[in-house]
Amino acid sequence: MLQQYPSALLEKAVGEFSKLPGIGRKTALRLVLFLLRQPVADVEVFTEALAQMRREVKYCKVCHNISDTDVCPICADNRRDRSQVCVVENVQDVMAVENTQQYRGLYHVLGGVISPVEGIGPSDLQIDSLVERVAEGQVEEVILALGSTMEGDTTNFYISRKLAPYDVQLSVLARGISVGDELEYTDEVTLGRSIINRTPFNTP
Repeated sequence: MLQQYPSALLEKAVGEFSKLPGIGRKTALRLVLFLLRQPVADVEVFTEALAQMRREVKYCKVCHNISDTDVCPICADNRRDRSQVCVVENVQDVMAVENTQQYRGLYHVLGGVISPVEGIGPSDLQIDSLVERVAEGQVEEVILALGSTMEGDTTNFYISRKLAPYDVQLSVLARGISVGDELEYTDEVTLGRSIINRTPFNTP
């Protein structure tokens, strides 16, 4: 049954909202109607915040985390332990690890994991830039903090092979995280303990 909208502008707005992940047309309609009830000035502030974010947010040229500047605050913080680099899949994982308050090193955001099914190969990820960071010689430990999935394990193995020529310790999170879990959905206590109790990465 086709949804009948009283306004073409309303229908267009619903269509745009429904493009967001997890937002169906019914939820999109509720959100649009909510905005329609707000003062015009408030809606303009909302839309300008989104537009400004899209225009001005950058990716850190060192770790590829989201940042307002060319180098993110974590990489720019001289109090961080620069001998440790925690490799994560995405920006949400950086936030998850930071929320544990158990890690004071630096990060490296891959932008995904190797997944042939989805057409994602090593060249689609920020792996070469990780190797370049390690090659500079300051990094002593690389913590592979990817999800306990087949794709995460495949990526761990690939990275371990790329870093094999360098004198760097590789470790993985302790398996307090269940197989198949993703970091951003893991509770802070479990994730924090997994970081503290990390174990050496052993290649097969």
